[in-house]
Amino acid sequence: MRFFQNPKTVYYIKRILPFGIIWLVLSWFILLIESMATEYKNVRPETDITVTWDVFLFASLAVFVVGLAVGTLEVFWLGKLFKSKGFGQKILYKMGFYLLFMLAINLIAYPIAASIELKTSLWDSEVWQKFSNYSTSPTFLSTMASLAFSIFVSLLYSGISEHLGHDVLLNFFSGKYHRPKEESRIFMFLDMKSSTSLAEQLGHKQYFRFLRDYYNQLSNAIIKHNGEVYQYIGDEIVITWKQDKGLSRQNCVRCFYAMKDNLNKKSAFFIKTYGVIPSFRAGLHVGKVTTGEIGALKKEIFFTGDVLNVTARIQKLCKSLDQELLISGELKKLLEPSTPFGFESLGTMNLEGRKAQASLYAVKHFG
Repeated sequence: MRFFQNPKTVYYIKRILPFGIIWLVLSWFILLIESMATEYKNVRPETDITVTWDVFLFASLAVFVVGLAVGTLEVFWLGKLFKSKGFGQKILYKMGFYLLFMLAINLIAYPIAASIELKTSLWDSEVWQKFSNYSTSPTFLSTMASLAFSIFVSLLYSGISEHLGHDVLLNFFSGKYHRPKEESRIFMFLDMKSSTSLAEQLGHKQYFRFLRDYYNQLSNAIIKHNGEVYQYIGDEIVITWKQDKGLSRQNCVRCFYAMKDNLNKKSAFFIKTYGVIPSFRAGLHVGKVTTGEIGALKKEIFFTGDVLNVTARIQKLCKSLDQELLISGELKKLLEPSTPFGFESLGTMNLEGRKAQASLYAVKHFG
């Protein structure tokens, strides 16, 4: 059970599982259309598999597993391999690879399905005669066309998910935030140090590559600590947690130091490539927000609430107070005491543009 409690494991399962579901649903839909067109009869028994319950269950399982295999390849290999390519190029290159992959799967799965239909051994000559007929028939071509369609739809899903964010896309599909709802959330505003001078030093093209590498190094820590990226704003990133997930094991605080560790591990790369190791400051706060879909020309999941304004202003105080991580008194009250962290009270302070003062704490990490 611990395996499924690991946030990183859950994250990858949530990314891969939709591929299996997409393939399974599409296969059922295509089967239904073909069955209706032939009035639920096998009009080409010499090449087509008669769909019995045994064949249907085997085919459903096989298609689902193939979908999971495509998802696994997409998430762990091909998605990274073609990351720098344009959206259209990605689909074109991946289609070529997956069609070859599906050809191999098709040629393996068909004899097994035929042996189930004929209720005989896989090595029976009748099975291989039917396979020979199938491999040179229009049925083979239509099967490959169906597989190509399934590949295209799953790659389309993958591309849209990558651009919008996996959780955002699932929320759109489920209609979770179609009606605005109130939530308790923790927000972290994280801002890179000395970004203006660094941008001037590197030039805009090199600085863009620097930001891309910088954000890539932060992603694993965010996933591991159940965070969600809400926005990238230039050199600033806004991370959010549902309150219970952010408080669990002090995820919201641990995430900050995990991101620091990840950057430190890549320090040699950043020094060699850009001549500098990126560092950052952050502010954390908790409060109520209204969450919902917003936008006319472009839809996105949007948070509104005073907690965002307060968090942004807490983060801005990090520089003047010479602190790398500040949290609000409201969040401090909710956090469980933990040995690795200490909290130093800085008293109550004015926040820019607000009348009410806020109590602030500096976080100390003892390793």
